[in-house]
Amino acid sequence: MAYNIIDTIDLNILFPNGKVTLIGISDLKEALENAKKDEFENDDRIRVVYDVDNDDIKILKILQRLVNYEVDITNCFILITTGNKNISNNLEKLVSQIDGTQFDYEIVDKEFHIVNEQPGERYTYADSTPIKINVDQLTKREEFLLTQSKTFCMYPWVHLHAYPTGDAYPCCHAEMPEKLGNCQQQSMEEIWSSDKMIKLRDDMLNERENSACLRCYEQEKSGFFSGRRSANKHHGHNIKKGVELNPPFELTYWDIRFSNLCNLSCRSCGHIFSSSWYQDQVELAGPEWAREHKPLFWAGRHKTDMIDQLLEHLPYVEQIYFAGGEPLMMDEHYQILEELERRKMFNVRLIYNTNFTKTKLKDRYVFDYWRKFDSVSVGASLDAMGTRAELIRKGTDWAEVERNRQMMMEQCPNVDFYVSATLSIQNALHIPDFHQDWVERGFIKPGDFNINILQDPAHLRIDIAPESYKAKIRARYQNHLEWLKSKDHLGRASLGFESALNFLETDNSKLLPKFWEHMNKLDELRTENILDVIPELNELTK
Repeated sequence: MAYNIIDTIDLNILFPNGKVTLIGISDLKEALENAKKDEFENDDRIRVVYDVDNDDIKILKILQRLVNYEVDITNCFILITTGNKNISNNLEKLVSQIDGTQFDYEIVDKEFHIVNEQPGERYTYADSTPIKINVDQLTKREEFLLTQSKTFCMYPWVHLHAYPTGDAYPCCHAEMPEKLGNCQQQSMEEIWSSDKMIKLRDDMLNERENSACLRCYEQEKSGFFSGRRSANKHHGHNIKKGVELNPPFELTYWDIRFSNLCNLSCRSCGHIFSSSWYQDQVELAGPEWAREHKPLFWAGRHKTDMIDQLLEHLPYVEQIYFAGGEPLMMDEHYQILEELERRKMFNVRLIYNTNFTKTKLKDRYVFDYWRKFDSVSVGASLDAMGTRAELIRKGTDWAEVERNRQMMMEQCPNVDFYVSATLSIQNALHIPDFHQDWVERGFIKPGDFNINILQDPAHLRIDIAPESYKAKIRARYQNHLEWLKSKDHLGRASLGFESALNFLETDNSKLLPKFWEHMNKLDELRTENILDVIPELNELTK
């Protein structure tokens, strides 16, 4: 029978020489989730290449468990392609141990390799093509908006973002002066239907650049996979809403920063996003500022306001992004997980940006929740290792971070984990060392390293460096890419370093004095010396 192969997964790559690893299992789960369709046709198959030439069925057991119990694909839609002529006996063993196994198989020449893959057959990181709908289901207009438009973004049709101050934006990437309203004075629904929001949607539909979106435009010029393109990829299946200037108020994607509660005071951050920054801000801004500002504030009109509004959208929610402040310290985060658990909505995708220093709140351990959900992706905001991490993100206990990672690998190994490093002038030369160290220690896979390029505050950008320092960054990244590229099957980490090289081409060296002014003030306030911890920055003082 001729099958319609909708994706191909090579177990020989995920489990080299038949060796089972936690990283391999996590990769296999991710590949199956990316290949999954809401509805399969009778002739649809996910091809799994499997050439373990012996009677060991442990990898088949892992495949069967993931397919049936974690990803929820009926296993008859799996086609095993193998050169192992003993495959039928292995499958009979599997059936005798696990009821309900119905894998189909085909035996091919032992030299079988995956060649000439068609576009869209595999998940490609830097590609805006939507992953939850087939392109042939789109009109030409819809396909253009999602994959070719330079301005269209799904976020204003599925999402509304709020800072801890209550200021509302189309997304967390938007320029801060371009707020749509404030959730401490207005309801989310009022902001959703506001004139500013309608104009933004109109600009996006008609290829007019909007000043709220400048960060994405800048990232795309350097080659980064921007938030706009990611929105079209992951939320493009909602494109039917993307023709209405004032669509129904149904939030399928949540990203609300409930408060600024945080235990760290990172050098690239400030009081808006971290309550721990308050005392330093008082010292910098003076007592008059302190009289007008509080250490801790909430996004809504009162402490539970945003939760109350969001819970009305539970019937629509598909994906929730938790950030902060520090989300793993927030009661609101656990309230949402508990409500999803109560309603058995384990299909909702959970995504995190966390400093990864805290994994419990009172008697609630986050790992206990993560194990129950179908898809959890944790991006750890880690910019460096050791004493550098503790200086750049003050309050970090690096040993605790590493213990948390080890514990997570043991307690919920199937949860996706990656480092989301903010790349600034502070860590520009160190970040490849950190990346390689965590790969070699087994904490992450080579591709599980996301470069989050710092654009604001401008005096911390990597392009403030003089040309001599930029030359060192270029050489370091080019050498790192030689180590990385053959190992980075997804391409996310490689693209980040390559795009950072392009980002260096602009010249903001005029901001170098402001960088030192800010660093010297923090050193004095915190009784620290950045040059003792990051000695390569001495070159920027000359």
